[in-house]
This record gives sequence, structure tokens and C-alpha cells, in this order.
Amino acid sequence: MSFIIIIVIRKCERFAIRPVTVGRKNWLFSDTPEGATANSLYLTIVEMEKAYGLNFYEYLKLLLEKRPSKDMSDDDLAKFAPWDETIQNLCKIKME
Repeated sequence: MSFIIIIVIRKCERFAIRPVTVGRKNWLFSDTPEGATANSLYLTIVEMEKAYGLNFYEYLKLLLEKRPSKDMSDDDLAKFAPWDETIQNLCKIKME
């Protein structure tokens, strides 16, 4: 049973990383360490909002409006995490 679960997890991992490997030739701004860092942060935000079922537009809009910064405390930054209940309520994909 655990072997089957591992196979399913591996397939999910492959599907999550596939856009990165397919699109990497198109990401010309990743030719510097700063560009690569920006790229990885952006992709992390995208994958996290997908994993938590958030509306990407609403979540990104909220992040850009509130502009979390490195000067904020850990507790303040935690309020912007996709698993925070307030964020879930504000940005959850609405099923109609």
C-alpha cells in the first residue's frame, strides 16, 4: 500500500515541476542570481496558492496592496501565508 502512495506522490511532484522545466528556456531574467531568486519566489507563491485552493488574482492583489516586507515581524508575515484563515476567507476560489 505504501509503495502505491509513493508512486502517486512522485507523479504529483513531477506534474508540479513540469511547468518549471518546460518554461525555463523562456525565463531570460533568470540569468543573474537576483533574477533566479525572484523567479523562485514567484513560482513558490503560485504553487502555494494552487495547493491551498486560492484565487491567484485575489491573492496576488492582496499581497501587492499590503506589500509585506522584510521589516515585518514573523507574526505579521504569517498573516499573509496562504494557510492563514483570513487569507483563506478573502481569496478562496468561489464555487458557483
